[in-house]
Amino acid sequence: MQGILGKKIGMTRVFDQGRQIPVTALECGPCVVVQRKRKAKEGYDSVQLGFEDMSEKRMLKPALGRFKKINVAPKRYLAEFAVEPDDACKEGDVVTVELFKDVAYVDVAGVTKGKGFQGVMRRHRMRGGVMTHGGHSKRRVGSVGCRELPGRIHKGKRMPGHMGNVRITQQNLKVVKIMAPDNVILVCGAVPGHAGSVIMIKKALKKVSPRL
Repeated sequence: MQGILGKKIGMTRVFDQGRQIPVTALECGPCVVVQRKRKAKEGYDSVQLGFEDMSEKRMLKPALGRFKKINVAPKRYLAEFAVEPDDACKEGDVVTVELFKDVAYVDVAGVTKGKGFQGVMRRHRMRGGVMTHGGHSKRRVGSVGCRELPGRIHKGKRMPGHMGNVRITQQNLKVVKIMAPDNVILVCGAVPGHAGSVIMIKKALKKVSPRL
């Protein structure tokens, strides 16, 4: 199995032989296998994991029937992860942080914090205009158009607009520590999203060197 659903707890630090390491604590599951898809029927091999219990009153009856069929509590969040064809996992199995026991690096996907409508200095880190006396373009975007052909603003021009609230994948985060009893994993570096946001933790796609 390639990954698991979880939540971002927050950032802290750990010490390794006097060296301070900034880490993010991630709650990994526990997740329940809601559906096992196979290539013979669905055309590909994967598992659908459910995370965080949800009240039956807040779920539509067609969706509730899926969970009752496999005799598990309704889940608020669902996500699919690829598996090998010979993987023996089935509906009702529980996946925990033990999935990353022998993993050195992980990729974490989440939604960044929303910043609302922002100008170019904050959104694109532009320098801005002259801030001294007499300057009339202090925090403005400056020239944006063309006088001649094509006589319009080019696509992709950096301008003020909505900032944040986009899906980001932070790759190759080193696994510092795994706390199995608490289903918590500590990774070196920052993770997108606010504390308490739902994230997707996967085994690193590009960096798969063994743990030291």
